[in-house]
Formats: sequence, structure tokens, C-alpha cells
Amino acid sequence: MTVPPADSAQASAQDSAAEGNPGGAAPVPRRGRLVRRLLRNPVAVVCLVVLALIVLSSAFAPLLTSNSPTRSSLNDAFASIGGSHPLGADSVGRDVLARLLYGGRVSLLGGFIAVTVALFIGIPAGLLAGYYRGRLDAVVSWVASLLMAAPAIMVLLVAIAAIGPNTNATMAVLGVILAPGVFRLVRASVTSVREELYVDAARVSGLGDPRIMRRHILPVVQAPTIIQSAQMFGVAVVIQAGIEFLGLGSAGQASWGAMLNDAFTNLYTKPTLLVAPGLAIVITVAALGLLANALRDSLLDTGAPVSGRRAGRTATASASATARANTGEVPEDTGEVTDDDLLTVRNLRVTYPTRDGESTVVDGVSLSVRRGEVVGLVGESGSGKSQTAFSVLGLLPPEAGCEADRITFDGQDLQRLGRKGMNSLRGCRIAYVPQEPMSNLDPSFRIGTQLADPMRLHLKISAKEARKRAIALLERVGIDRPERVYDSYPHQISGGMAQRVLIAGAVSCDPDLIIADEPTTALDVTVQAEVLDLLRELQRERQMGLVLVTHNFGVVADICDRVVVMQTGRVVESATVRRLFAEPRHPYTRMLLASTLEDAAPRTPLQDAAPAPAPLQEKV
Repeated sequence: MTVPPADSAQASAQDSAAEGNPGGAAPVPRRGRLVRRLLRNPVAVVCLVVLALIVLSSAFAPLLTSNSPTRSSLNDAFASIGGSHPLGADSVGRDVLARLLYGGRVSLLGGFIAVTVALFIGIPAGLLAGYYRGRLDAVVSWVASLLMAAPAIMVLLVAIAAIGPNTNATMAVLGVILAPGVFRLVRASVTSVREELYVDAARVSGLGDPRIMRRHILPVVQAPTIIQSAQMFGVAVVIQAGIEFLGLGSAGQASWGAMLNDAFTNLYTKPTLLVAPGLAIVITVAALGLLANALRDSLLDTGAPVSGRRAGRTATASASATARANTGEVPEDTGEVTDDDLLTVRNLRVTYPTRDGESTVVDGVSLSVRRGEVVGLVGESGSGKSQTAFSVLGLLPPEAGCEADRITFDGQDLQRLGRKGMNSLRGCRIAYVPQEPMSNLDPSFRIGTQLADPMRLHLKISAKEARKRAIALLERVGIDRPERVYDSYPHQISGGMAQRVLIAGAVSCDPDLIIADEPTTALDVTVQAEVLDLLRELQRERQMGLVLVTHNFGVVADICDRVVVMQTGRVVESATVRRLFAEPRHPYTRMLLASTLEDAAPRTPLQDAAPAPAPLQEKV
């Protein structure tokens, strides 16, 4: 038995804000309550009324009829409509109306049991398998495929033979049979969204896996699951009626299936007996399907057409930065670990499996970031810059292999920290600014919610205080009318404004280190300059370390103190910005500069890296 595929289409948001207008967010209406939005749909209203009448009439059957659904009288056999039998009587004189009302209890309860069991098994299994993948996904998918391959009717017949004619127990077994369909739907939805950048942004904010699944994954899963649930409920009602029709249900109870059994037995004697139970099943299943679609549409309608610890580190960083500013010098990365080092990476290697073995994308990378220092990580696309950054953040995919002699942050060995330990650092002491702002904001939540949640988690402050801090941060990053942006959805702001929002989120918990992965790539030149100025101002103001991943030497010259040049996964040169631009030592560095500087010689193709180039270090 298979469940029809669910309609999992998602409503796409409209990008209506103009680029470069920080205060240009349109007014946002308050998110209406689900019931209020549902009641604006006439089809949904009709379905709700019909289902409510069916449920209420079954629940209050004793108040609607004085006849017993099981009492028979041969004198009333095939009684006509009217008198003491408003809908007539069946072949043994049982009242049709009473059996119809009481039978609704059995059919609805059976459908509810089957759907509940299927969701209880399928949703957690799909969430865990789709989110964590690996062996768990393989095992659960194998079990689900095995259950789906088994003939459902044979399984039900075997269950009935084993447990006896018990309708509720049989429907629970049906729920187990339906669970693989729920699992596959949920797993597919989770797999499609788990790699979205806003989920990575939630991880970087320090949110744990249960919170990410509840806040960012479930909203995507709920719409198709509701459609699936309605379909399963209809299937369960029909199957329950079929079981009763075959006489395999609980003996002596009224049900729509048992009524159909009696009607088919006397099809030529009184065919009108088919009308009442047949209409009850058809109307119930149709109303459930139409209501689920309306509910899906309503769910997708968003309503839019410093602590003591920080003080000590800041004082140290401020003194170091002031000393460098007074001397105009920036120390080189000598390879030795000093007390002033905030981040230290030594001999980092990242690999990915291939058919021929493994592919090395980062090979022996070493770098350091001091407090209050801006380090540019430069190289062409594919040089391993982002992979190096993700290694520090602990965001490499499961299939990636990562090893290093040393990855420490403020004296902590990041390689020894588990998932919980990394979550306590990410978003709080290590922040991340991505390169695609619109993809890193969850379209299901308002801007304010996405800014306030990490602060409430890491800073342990109230919702009111988090809102106040978030609005102040939005104003600090140059957004006009921050209250309006706070209440906006991501599709209602421009790309430049979204990047400012992400920067505000990155500094919201007063981090010591920010890793900015090409934060201006998706922006136009004017907005790029504004965002770079903002990053530099915030970095100086808060004395944070900053790793700027970029391929733009203009950005490097503008805000960086030191530069680490990468080619094909290796560091080929490391120097201060002044030294690198004045006296580039490595041929690859000279090639990059010649490709970008207007007064350089005509451009020539970039040459492949040497087999094992040694990083060049310069002393000031």
C-alpha cells in the first residue's frame, strides 16, 4: 500500500525592496493567526463546517437519536424512511441513522489512530535521518524500503489473525505500514533544506541541532506533512471501512464498513442502504483533502502580499592594536604561537573522497590571527579559502576529512571540542559573515527573530532586552527605521540591507573573532564600499580579530593588516599588506596583482602552482 505523493510546493517570496535603500522596507502587516487566515478561504470554511458536523454528530450521537445502533427488530426489517427510523432500517431492523452516527466514531477513531502512529514513527525518523545522514540514514531507509515492499493487505491480514478482530489494534498496524511514506516525505524535505545557507548560519550562531530542527527545519516539513496526513486519514478511513466490510473488525460494533457490508448483501432488495455510509465516507475523505490544501496555503502565507570576560580581552586587544597603530607596523606570522594570538592554525589538511581515492583541497595551511588584527585570506576560486574558514568553524560536510597539527582559539583546542563545545563558541565568540546575504536569512522568520534568538541563547537575556539590543545594532550598522526592518521578512529588504543585518547578527554577542567569507561578492560597488567601511569600523570599535576571505586585492588593500595568499590549497606567501603590494615575492602573488592592478603589464594566464611551494615570510 502506498500513499499518494504529497504536494510539497512552497510559496516563493517576492523580492520587492530596492537595492541601496536602507530604509526602504515596506510596511509589514502582523502575521495573522492561522485560524483567521484559514477562515478567509471559502473552501476551507465549508470543509471545516462539514468535518465539524461529522465529528460533533458522532460525538453527540446519544443526543441526536434514541435508537441503539445494535438493537435489531425483525418487525422493522427494511423499514422505510420516517417515523421512528428517520433514515429507515437495515435487513435486521437496526436503525440506519443510529448506525451512521455511532459508526462515525469507529471510522474517525480508526483513522486518527493510524495517522498518529504513522506520524509518531515517520516524523522523528525522517528528521534524524535527513539531518544527520550517514549510517543512520542508510539503516532507517533500508527498514522503510523493506516495510514498503511488503504487501500491505497481507500484513494486515496476518496482524488480524495474530491479534484477533480488534479494529483499533489493526489500525495501529496500518499506521506502522503508512509510516515509511511519512519518513520518505520528511527525509526528502529535510535533505533539501539542511544544506541551505540559513541553516549553516543558524549553526554558526551557536544554535544546537534540536533547536535548528525545531525552528528552521520543521517549518519546511510541516506543509507537505499536513497534506500527507490528510491523505493518510482518508486512506485509513477507506481501509477501516474495507476491513469492517470483510467482517474482520470488532464484532458487534456499528461502523460505516459494516453498513456497507449489509447494503451489498441486500443490494437488489434495498439498494438505498448504500447511500448513507457511501456518502459519509466520500464526504469525509473529500473534505479532509480540500481542507489540507487550504491549510497548506495558510501555513505558507507569511502575511506579506559586554561582560567581565569580554572587558579583559578587549583591554588586551586595544593595547596591542594601539601599539601597532603608533608604530605603523604589523608583525609577520612567524609560525610561532604567541600570547597575542587569537586563532592559530598549523598544517591544516582537508580531503574529500573520490573514485580514485581522495582529493586534497587544503594542504598544509598555517596562519595566525592576533587580537584586533585583520587578516586577508586571498586566492582565486578553488584555492581552498572557504574550506579553510569552514574548518575553523567546524562546518565541513560529514564526508570531508580534516586534520591539523593545531587549531586553537584563545588557547582552546578546537579539534577536541565536540558539537556542544563548538556551538558554545560559534555565534558567541566566533562569528561568521557569509557571502550570500539573502540565502542566509530564513524566509520563514522575521529579521528580528533571527537577530534576537542567538542573543537570548548566548547572553541569557529576556526577549525585551534582545529586541532592544537588536534594534540598536540595526541602527548602528546604518539601517534607517530599524524597528520596521526588525519586523520585516527577508524578502522585504534589499541585498545590501540584508548584508548589514548579517553583520549586525555577527557582532550581536560581542565576538572575539569574525570570519567574513567574501561578504561583498553579491553586492554592487557602492554598497560594497559601505559594507567594508562598516566592517572596519566595527572591528576597530570592538577590537575584534577579523579573517576576510576574498579574491579582491582592492578589498585587501582597503582594510587588511596582513595577507595570506593561497593557491590550489596551499599557502604560497604571507606578508603585511604594505610589504605584499610593494615587494610581492611569489610568482603567483605577482600574477594575481598583475591581473587586478590597472597600471600593470598586460595580463597573462595564471600558472599552476609549484609541486610544494614553501610559504614566504617577510620581516618588517
